[in-house]
Amino acid sequence: MTNVPELAALYRKMQLIRRVEEEAARAYAQGKIGGFLHLYIGQEAIAVGADAALRPTDYALTTYRDHGLALARGMSARALMAELFGKATGACQGLGGSMHVFDAERRMLGGYGIVGGHLPLATGTAFASKYRGDGGVTICFFGEGSVPIGEFHEAMTLASLWKLPIVFVCENNGYAMGTPIDRVLPVHEVTSHAVSYGIPSDRFVVECVREVVTRIGAAVERARTESTPTLVECLTYRFRGHSMSDPGKYRTSEEVEAHKRRDPLVRARAELVAERGEAAAAAIDAEIEAEVADAVAFSDTSPEPTADVLEPTTYAGPFAR
Repeated sequence: MTNVPELAALYRKMQLIRRVEEEAARAYAQGKIGGFLHLYIGQEAIAVGADAALRPTDYALTTYRDHGLALARGMSARALMAELFGKATGACQGLGGSMHVFDAERRMLGGYGIVGGHLPLATGTAFASKYRGDGGVTICFFGEGSVPIGEFHEAMTLASLWKLPIVFVCENNGYAMGTPIDRVLPVHEVTSHAVSYGIPSDRFVVECVREVVTRIGAAVERARTESTPTLVECLTYRFRGHSMSDPGKYRTSEEVEAHKRRDPLVRARAELVAERGEAAAAAIDAEIEAEVADAVAFSDTSPEPTADVLEPTTYAGPFAR
C-alpha cells in the first residue's frame, strides 16, 4: 500500500511546476530560451503523483515534455531554468536544453526527443534492476502518439516476456502533437493493448493528485513485489499547444476553458484550503513565487558554457584530432 504524502507537499510541487513553466514561456517569448519548448501545464498531477509513489532509488524516463518530471523528482528550479537558458549552471551544463533534461543523482534518466524511442531504454533499465536484484522499479512516461510506433510494442513485449519491474504510463492528452486521437489510433483506449501482452492495466481521468499516487502506486508496488509490468493510461489535458511554436488553433477556446475548470492544480489548492485554510495555501504560493523569481534571476546572470565544456562534448567526437 502506497503512503500518500500530505496534500500540502503535493500541491507545492504541482504549483512549482506550473509557475516554472509559465516563467519559461515568458522567457522563451523574450528570446532567453532557444530551440523547442514543450510545457507541462495541465499535466502536473501525473508527474507529482507518480513520483510520490516511487523511491529515490527508482528510475524515471520521459518524453521531451520533461520539465515537470525533473522538478517532481527533486531537481531545483535553478538547475532546470538555467538548463533551459542554456547556461553552464544548468542541470546538464546547458548542453541538453529543454528536451534533454537529465539528472543521474535523482535517477531521472532523461527526456528524449524521438517519439517512442525511450521506451526500449526504460525496458533496459528495468532489466538491469532485475538482473542486479536491487529492488528498483522503472517508470516510463509517454504520449498516446507513441502507441503506433514499433518501439512501444517491442518494449511491452520484452517487459512482459521477461517479467520486468516497470510501469508504463501513457499521458493521454487527446492530441498527438496537433492531431486528435481519433485520427491517430483506431482504438482509443491505449490500455486495450495490455491484453495482447498479458499484463495488468489501469485507466483513469486525472482529476485528483492523491488518486494518481494511489493508482500509480498500486502498479509500482506490483512491479516491486511481483516483478510484473503494468500499462497505466492517465487521461489528461495540456492547456498550451504542443510546443511554444504551436498556437493550438485545432482546439476551440471553449474546449480549453472547459478543461481548465477541471484543472487538478486548482482542485488540489481548493482541497488544501478546505483542510488547512487559505493562509496555508497562500504561504506556499508565496514561497513558490520567490523560488521561481530566484531561479530566473540566477539563470539570467549565470555564465554560458565555455570552451572547456564545449570542446570535449559539442565540438569533439570520435574523429576529432
